[in-house]
Amino acid sequence: MEFFKPFKLGTPSSTHERLSSTEIGKLWAIYLGNTLSQCILSYFLQHVNDPDVKKVVSYANSLSDEFVQNVKYIFKKEGIPLPLGLTSEDVNLGAPRLFADEFYLHYLKYVGKAGLSIYSVAVPLVLRKDVRDFFIYCLNCNMKLLSMANDVMLDKGWLMKPPPIPVPDKIDIVEKQSFFNGYFGNVRTLHALEITHLYDNLENNVVSKALLIGFSQTAKEKKVKEYLLRGKDITNKHVEICSQKLHKDNLPSPPLLDHLVSTSDFPPFSENLMVQHKVDMFSMKIRSYSNALSLNGRRDLAAMYTKLIADVSLYMEDGSNILIDNGWLEQPPHAANRENS
Repeated sequence: MEFFKPFKLGTPSSTHERLSSTEIGKLWAIYLGNTLSQCILSYFLQHVNDPDVKKVVSYANSLSDEFVQNVKYIFKKEGIPLPLGLTSEDVNLGAPRLFADEFYLHYLKYVGKAGLSIYSVAVPLVLRKDVRDFFIYCLNCNMKLLSMANDVMLDKGWLMKPPPIPVPDKIDIVEKQSFFNGYFGNVRTLHALEITHLYDNLENNVVSKALLIGFSQTAKEKKVKEYLLRGKDITNKHVEICSQKLHKDNLPSPPLLDHLVSTSDFPPFSENLMVQHKVDMFSMKIRSYSNALSLNGRRDLAAMYTKLIADVSLYMEDGSNILIDNGWLEQPPHAANRENS
């Protein structure tokens, strides 16, 4: 399997172009996200037996290392302080195994989709050529990683395909307002895009739930443990709600992954890392739910996604408060405050 060649940032041009707010903000986010990934993936590599899984995890880890080094180079060149991020102090590589090999690939798909969102949004907004080329490289590598993970899971029978639907035999035009019905009257079956995003959100949530099981059983600080257990309950509720929508139309939902978590209660990760991870990934859940909402046609689904987004928003706020109380939350670069200057 061919990998992309390592990316090399060019030398500064004679006419130096300052980084824009978008470029600084997105590079900052890449650095924080990939220092967290370095901790997670380096731990995974201590406990992987399957050679095919190890190849994918190793590739993902090498990408995180490379992305972090490139952001360091750019920030140093621009005189921008490096974020603290997560460090080797936030992972215990000697901790016992917490997850099965299969979980590693589901996890990589889960976080890979989040990375895809970050990089793809950045590309049209990043104008400085060297930085834009870097984001395009990150995007291409991330798509390669997702393809690798999917291929291995399909080969091993670890990945359930999205639900099939009948192949259309003609073009249908919406003729009645009943197309939007969701509660009363003639409620139509789910259309392909609604199925797609219900299934995508379920895929994300079953991985998130398994991760929260592992995190919560190893957390030692009372507030953090309670927070992670609450996240598990919220995620489980969202799995049930979204699954019901598919099951009502006799469509299958992806299976839970709870059995891929060991019973170890020895913490491989710091409380800081675990809370930051869930705040970050729940923020991506808002984007995923919102995307599903924008492509939906039924009123019941619109109301459902609105409620799910509210659940996630409140949970994120409480997680952010834990980070603030413990001095763990880094503030992104921001605009000048000219009123108090």
